[in-house]
Amino acid sequence: MSDGTEQEKPASGRKPLTLTRTHQTGTVRQSFSHGRTKAVAVEVKEKRALRTPGAAPAKPEPGKPAAPGPGVPADLAGGARRSAPPPAPEAERPAPADPRGQISDEEARRRAEAVRRAVGDRQERAARTAEEESQRRALEDAQRRRHEQEEAIAAEAEARRRAEQEEEERAAAAVAARDALAARSAANLAARDNAAPAEQRPAAGGGGDILSELGGRVKSARKPLAPAPVKPTKKGEPKRREGKLTLDMVERITEGDDDRVRSLAAYRRAQQKEKERRAKMFGGGERESVKREVVIPETITVQELANRMATRAADIIKFMMRQGQMVKLTDVLDADTAELIATDYGHAVKRVAESDIETGLAGEEDAPDNLTARPPVVAVMGHVDHGKTSLLDALRQTDVAAGEAGGITQHIGDYQVRLPDGQRVTFLDTPGHAAFSSMRARGAQITDVVILVVAADDGVMPQTVEAISHARAAGVPIIVAVNKIDKPEANPERVLQELLQHEVITENFGGDTLHVEVSATEKRGLEKLVETILLQAEVLDLRANADRLAEAVVIESKLDRGRGAVATVLVKRGTLNRGDIVVVGGVWGRVRALMDERGAQLKEAGPSQPVEIMGLEGVPDPGDVLNVVESENRAREVADYRQRAKRQKAAAGPGSRTTLETMMARIKENDISELAVLIKADVQGSAEAISNALEKLGNEEVRARIVHSGVGAINESDIQLAKASNSPVIGFNVRASKEARDLAEREGVEIRYYAIIYDLIDDMKGVMSGMLAPTMRETFLGNAEILEVFNISKVGKVAGCRVTEGVVRKGAKVRVIRDNVVIQEMGVLSTLKRFKDEVNEVTAGQECGMSFGPFQDIKQGDIIECFNVEVVQRSL
Repeated sequence: MSDGTEQEKPASGRKPLTLTRTHQTGTVRQSFSHGRTKAVAVEVKEKRALRTPGAAPAKPEPGKPAAPGPGVPADLAGGARRSAPPPAPEAERPAPADPRGQISDEEARRRAEAVRRAVGDRQERAARTAEEESQRRALEDAQRRRHEQEEAIAAEAEARRRAEQEEEERAAAAVAARDALAARSAANLAARDNAAPAEQRPAAGGGGDILSELGGRVKSARKPLAPAPVKPTKKGEPKRREGKLTLDMVERITEGDDDRVRSLAAYRRAQQKEKERRAKMFGGGERESVKREVVIPETITVQELANRMATRAADIIKFMMRQGQMVKLTDVLDADTAELIATDYGHAVKRVAESDIETGLAGEEDAPDNLTARPPVVAVMGHVDHGKTSLLDALRQTDVAAGEAGGITQHIGDYQVRLPDGQRVTFLDTPGHAAFSSMRARGAQITDVVILVVAADDGVMPQTVEAISHARAAGVPIIVAVNKIDKPEANPERVLQELLQHEVITENFGGDTLHVEVSATEKRGLEKLVETILLQAEVLDLRANADRLAEAVVIESKLDRGRGAVATVLVKRGTLNRGDIVVVGGVWGRVRALMDERGAQLKEAGPSQPVEIMGLEGVPDPGDVLNVVESENRAREVADYRQRAKRQKAAAGPGSRTTLETMMARIKENDISELAVLIKADVQGSAEAISNALEKLGNEEVRARIVHSGVGAINESDIQLAKASNSPVIGFNVRASKEARDLAEREGVEIRYYAIIYDLIDDMKGVMSGMLAPTMRETFLGNAEILEVFNISKVGKVAGCRVTEGVVRKGAKVRVIRDNVVIQEMGVLSTLKRFKDEVNEVTAGQECGMSFGPFQDIKQGDIIECFNVEVVQRSL
């Protein structure tokens, strides 16, 4: 061992084991503020650096001093660095090791990698071992605690059993000792009596020898009396008073009310103590709560949430109080708050919505193997009075158009036509009037093919364009039927050219839209029209599954006096049977009867077949979907949910929330005149069309307000509602009952009957036009220039004028204009004179005198403008 820096290398090439210095010594001179200095000896310890074999030693960065050793101040370390000797020159450094004793970089890298892997494996094994050890200790602790609990329970039970046994043994020993003592005393007395002489025996009641032996009188021995049995107190008997006698007890005893009742608080305290005692007995703590899955709807009360969590409602209330919110048992919580509470208690949450009740109502999708061919559903659409119903009559060999009011269709009709070859085609006849836009939209949504009927003599009209838009929105193909080609003024080519403007390109012009020229009155082209329909249906490959629960769409609905609620539905898929339980929108019922368009009773209806159903509890809305369900309870739940959602949607409308915008809108609405109307129609579709038409008639000043819209005859409740809302009753294809007519006469309610929607809309338009404020229109008469102003006593100022333009009339309105600025609006000109005579008018170029009453601010050069005001009645 040597302190030198140079040693002789051994022949083997390996360095000998030596102890190198681990610290450096030096001196540091400290300077103080008063000019004094002090030399301090400093030792700088070197930090031992561990490196892998073959790795180069870490060199300090240039310009960066080495870190000071532990425990050395920074300033001293700096001084040490300043006082440290400079490094030895290159010539004095030790020579490098022998190359034969070194290893290559690749070998060093492999060794370092092996060391790193070994260290990683060792750390992983250590972590795994620690984890296994912790799990083992946790398991042992759990087993130990369970074993200790079992031993404690067993020890307590054994102690209780031993205490009871010892108590029984002590009681038995006491009884046996008492019996033995009594028997021994009796035996001793008997032996003494037998041993004494007869003359010395005491008389009855005495004992002489015993008296002389004991030195006194001794009472006669008595047998120990058995303890008196404790009689159980009977119900109703007064109990012995216990404890201190207080004034309250004296009052109760005096009043005869000495039976004290245990308070609820005392009962709860005893219950809580019993729970704590059992908790200490069976584990020394509170019982672990059971984790369960809590189903949380969109809204839930506090009490219901507590029941589902199996938790006290008071705990949930305390939790909400900690959150800064005071709630009661009956308060409603939203789903997010309820989920927060349940999660805080460790339960698993399952969120459900109220709309989940409709899940699975439509059934599963049909497999392709179960689909069979079905008849096509064709909607006949077009402008009013273009011959749609007449065309269907020609196909069905009927005359429906002759029986319709005004010769126009006002309901959506459905028919199924049987062709000679046995095939069937379902037709929907839609109204063409502008008011029945919603009907046409529904007809296009539920059909496969649309026949666009255009009159050859009339061409493309507004409702024709609307029908094209509905067909495109529904994505169904169009077949153009050019009707009325038998008329002399018919021009089918012009019709096809007009259709080009609306992107309906027929085959004649290189498009893919089929067209047929027909005549409904002469029944020309009907066969070709049917062939075209069947060709289009074959291209579409229409299929449906008939072996499943039915799904249908409501086409029309009404309230019949003898049959109740009647709905016309078109079966989309499945088979609708008599007796099925159905849900239609917000109503439900059991199908009591099925009837086709001819009135024949049916037992079932397959896909693409229109039928009338009876048995619903209410009138559904057109366009509602009919679904068959398995039970009445399911049907009632779905119907109730839909009605509730409809009410909530109506309550949450634009006017439900009060904001600045709504307040301003309400203030503005107060200036709007309203026409209240109560509508009763024969079918729901007509009532909807009338309501939409009346709402479109209004403007910024007047509008129609629909008080009530329904189907069926006018009854007394309708008259009472109309009386309360001060509105007339509009009956469309319905009549009022005798009781309703009498009530309307007494209450002064007007009832108007209509059969054609044209007349109804025109009358309502006239009434609403009369509610508009009239327009004031000015008519210029002439101008007069003031030449001179005269002051006349008792009259005031009088203007001498010359009429420069037009005419000035007495009784017309006048205004004073000075420098092209209106100074005064003076109303009616009351005084007009020419010379000394009163005249009615003065023409241009003549002079006249005018007086304007109290207005005296007139000057020379002012212009007097004369005009008339006309009241013009406005119309919608």
